[in-house]
Amino acid sequence: MRSLLSFLASTALIASLCSVSRAAELPYDEHANASEQIRQALQAAQAAHKDVLLVFGANWCPDCRVLDSALHGKSATSISDRFVVVKVDVGNFDKNLDLAKRYEVPLRKGIPAAAVLSSDDTLLYVTKAGELADAHRMGEPAIVDLLSRAVGHDTAAGH
Repeated sequence: MRSLLSFLASTALIASLCSVSRAAELPYDEHANASEQIRQALQAAQAAHKDVLLVFGANWCPDCRVLDSALHGKSATSISDRFVVVKVDVGNFDKNLDLAKRYEVPLRKGIPAAAVLSSDDTLLYVTKAGELADAHRMGEPAIVDLLSRAVGHDTAAGH
């Protein structure tokens, strides 16, 4: 029964993520229930022995789009091997602020911003100083290296 529930939770997460990507080519689903996506991601992460990467941002933000491209670039496999990724839309800094507060993400330092959670919802890392807010100047290797160092694992093979 427990494995069936894990399978169903994973299937629901995959279905919701697929519908998001079909809905638009923009990285953030402006209509998503971020709390529910995080709940599902935590379940999927527990079943897969991964951490959860929350990426707070908005579609209007050029650096958020660059970060999203980096997460889907050459390092996509190493990111997906380590994390279940949830993109949390902050709109014009008027959406999902409760989640940013809950996970201690200081949006005033800039977006994109990230938090890494263990599968039991324990906060492992937060970009406290706007580390990703200048993603367009960082480049994919630096972004992946930052995430690797953040959780003390080598997420980027060869970096």
